[in-house]
Amino acid sequence: MNKKKILLIDDEQDILEVLSYNLEKEGFSVFTAQDGNEGIKKAKEIVPDLILLDVMMPGKDGIETCEELRQIASLQNTLIVFLSARVEEFTQLAGYNAGANDYIVKIIKPKVLLSKVNALLKLGSQASENTKNIRIGNLYINKENFKVSHGNENFVLPKKEFDLLYLLASNTEKVFTRDEILGKVWGNEVVVGERTIDVHIRRLREKLGINTIQTLKGIGYKLEIEKNG
Repeated sequence: MNKKKILLIDDEQDILEVLSYNLEKEGFSVFTAQDGNEGIKKAKEIVPDLILLDVMMPGKDGIETCEELRQIASLQNTLIVFLSARVEEFTQLAGYNAGANDYIVKIIKPKVLLSKVNALLKLGSQASENTKNIRIGNLYINKENFKVSHGNENFVLPKKEFDLLYLLASNTEKVFTRDEILGKVWGNEVVVGERTIDVHIRRLREKLGINTIQTLKGIGYKLEIEKNG
């Protein structure tokens, strides 16, 4: 069985050494980079399963690095997780807006971090038994290559955005509660911030159209697309 590949991008050498030691002990193949440009170059070369990324780095910071990584087609299935000492809500929201799958505060015990990493990778590698593609009006979702087209526009969405859209599109008659979405898209093993769903919904609305995803206050979310396009 091939080892899962993890890329660490952080400008602090001691952080890289501690994380590398603990992750390698767990059986992962670990690669490191000390700035954003080096991280992007290495990510293209190795196509990691998961990237742990610092926010505060000289030159290209973590937010800019994440945004560039999310534009690389070969990395669309790569999980990107910020591991940062910055705890402000606006920084965490910026991380999610840049395309991150999760945001972990650096003050975390190694065993807890390893547990979160394992849970994220487990969820990321679980392929649904239902691999059918979905077409609703002028929205087409191709589950085999994670591509979405809406009208004349084509999108390659980050995995969590894709999974969220696919879930909503899987039953347009149903209103999905926040708990259902968290359980099916992020999984009950992973603890995510309260605003995570809101950020992902907002990004999908901006990309696919403001009236595509409806909010039912106090209940959840529902996908509505005109059948005639």
